Amino acid sequence: MAYVRTVKTASGKTAVQIVWSSTKGSRRIEHLGSAATDAEVELLKAAGRQKLLAGQGELDLGLQPPPAAGGPLHITSSRMGHLWDSLSAAYDALGFDVAVRDEVFRQLVLARTIEPTSKADAPRVIAEAGIASASDRTITRRLRLYSAIGFREQLQTATVRPGLQGDARRPRRTHDDGPGRATG
Repeated sequence: MAYVRTVKTASGKTAVQIVWSSTKGSRRIEHLGSAATDAEVELLKAAGRQKLLAGQGELDLGLQPPPAAGGPLHITSSRMGHLWDSLSAAYDALGFDVAVRDEVFRQLVLARTIEPTSKADAPRVIAEAGIASASDRTITRRLRLYSAIGFREQLQTATVRPGLQGDARRPRRTHDDGPGRATG
């Protein structure tokens, strides 16, 4: 895990650093610079955030935003349902709707995407999105199905598409193959 932090220095300036930490408690600190003003601190923090995001690709779901109606929108109320609808479209684009034709599974995945909470608290998140949630009893019964042997593999097989498989489709080398020759 990595994060950007600020530290006051002995000279009164503010040092901006990236802290790279591991689960075992060790950490490495990368100094980005020191700043005297709030504006300089914000610039250094922005550079640190950019550095943390470098190299992270974006998954193209092929979704197109609706055309702009022209001009700014006037917000009269808020509804988490828009977020639910967007995540539901991504869920379908990834192929989960075909792999698992189960509304309870969809609700659990989307609820825990919106708010990483316990399975027991998922109905609250679903209700806040304006969706009728499955009962606690139904969710408990379905969890046994989702943890059954083969369910994860079925889900993985149904959602893997060419181009997203990475090294899985490359021919494997054996020890007997010479350099540059692959068997398939």
